[in-house]
Amino acid sequence: MPEHDYRDPRLTEQRNPRTANIDVATSAEIVELLNAEDRTVAASVFQARESLAHVVDLVVHAFEAGGRLLYVGAGTSGRLGVLDAAECPPTFGSDQELVIAIIAGGTAAVTSSQEGAEDDVDAGSRAVDAHGVSNTDVVVGVAASGTTPFVTEALVRAKELGARSVFVTCSDPPSSLITLCDEIVVAKVGPEALTGSTRLKAGTATKLILNTITTGAMIRSGKAYGNLMVDLRALSNKLVDRGERIVMESCDVDRDTARTAIKEAEGSVKLAIVMVKCGTSAQDARQLLSDAGGLVRKVVGDPPPVLGG
Repeated sequence: MPEHDYRDPRLTEQRNPRTANIDVATSAEIVELLNAEDRTVAASVFQARESLAHVVDLVVHAFEAGGRLLYVGAGTSGRLGVLDAAECPPTFGSDQELVIAIIAGGTAAVTSSQEGAEDDVDAGSRAVDAHGVSNTDVVVGVAASGTTPFVTEALVRAKELGARSVFVTCSDPPSSLITLCDEIVVAKVGPEALTGSTRLKAGTATKLILNTITTGAMIRSGKAYGNLMVDLRALSNKLVDRGERIVMESCDVDRDTARTAIKEAEGSVKLAIVMVKCGTSAQDARQLLSDAGGLVRKVVGDPPPVLGG
């Protein structure tokens, strides 16, 4: 390859021939070009479904062993990890420390660019140590380009500590991580509409992947009854209403009955469902759930059918 060759081998850094004239496109044409590229993302993630399913299993096993899921990323990848981790407690009633996000540059990088932080190799391993990673944890490194030093070193250190390691990327991963990690999830979304801007297709693919990991692991851990979010935390009026409606639908009772049951269950929707369906106290319902591994269906049977389904 000539010395003046400017091409980057990373898929996310290559130019997209379909958007070569995007700088002279109208607003409507730009929207159409971006949307056309976005429509390919879900199919790319689907191609990684087997790897994703294995990651879900790894996380479920970690949770069962008292371990955690930790995301490690920089820039857009790091911020997507922060978002996914932050949404788990209100959605699934999980402990704040069950899903953790480590982002290069720390908290400041969540709201403002700290791009140089991704090159701090030592910071990646220090962050893993600071969070007390152990052999019960799963550490998921996220790097769209596949070459972020902060993430690579975090995964190396996690492996040294005995943790399960996973790498999520939109480019061909380096051979060193292929041999190091327990699983690699690759969503080859192709060159971005705006060359190298991985907050576009790669960012969308990453969001889908992280959603799948936590949603799958939480469902497997008993956080759902059918497709109802029975472990949500009622931290807003909207969630209070949702919790009451879930009990109403699951148990075929009025709102007052549902509200009273949730209050007696100290805010636990899943506990309230068992109490109402089994006609038992909160203490007895708690024991029934414990014996069933937290799975509501095992205690009270199938959920109601979806109306119109």
